[in-house]
Amino acid sequence: MNREEQIEILKNTCRKSLEAIGEDPEREGLLRTPERMARTLLELTRGYEMDPIATLRSAMFHEDYNQMVAIKDIEFYSLCEHHILPFFGKVHIAYIPNGKIVGLSKIPRMVDIFSHRLQVQEHLTKQICDCIQQALNPLGAIVVVEAQHMCIQMRGIEKQGSQTTTMYYTGVFENIEKRKEFLNTIKN
Repeated sequence: MNREEQIEILKNTCRKSLEAIGEDPEREGLLRTPERMARTLLELTRGYEMDPIATLRSAMFHEDYNQMVAIKDIEFYSLCEHHILPFFGKVHIAYIPNGKIVGLSKIPRMVDIFSHRLQVQEHLTKQICDCIQQALNPLGAIVVVEAQHMCIQMRGIEKQGSQTTTMYYTGVFENIEKRKEFLNTIKN
């Protein structure tokens, strides 16, 4: 299905949704809302069109370096697959190279690819770590995601300011001392 077909389907769905909640899609303020919503949803889910492993592998370099490489405070925005509401926060990542490093800009790009798909935070955390492990084959990788969820803050329990933290790790990060080293790095 091409982009214009996707937009038409989403526009029609939005119009029907507006009618279902008692709105008039012909009202002046809503006339262009179906198209804006369609384009926005496609933009927020553009990660389905991209390959995160290929993104990492596009800037891999052989390097004799075997100490931790950490990138912290990578901002992300995603949509909860349960309510299609935003969740957002920061991702912290580290890996121990095993003969290969990656261009540092590729790691936040890979995060964007996964976060621009319908997600749950736990799966997002694991996908990022598994992608690094598969693309680079490091001695280990670790990912921590800290996020606020609008499905918790805007609906249901309505708890403002709550934050969810998830962690996933492989290889040398199975060792608690290595995990502590990483956690201390992202704290400072």
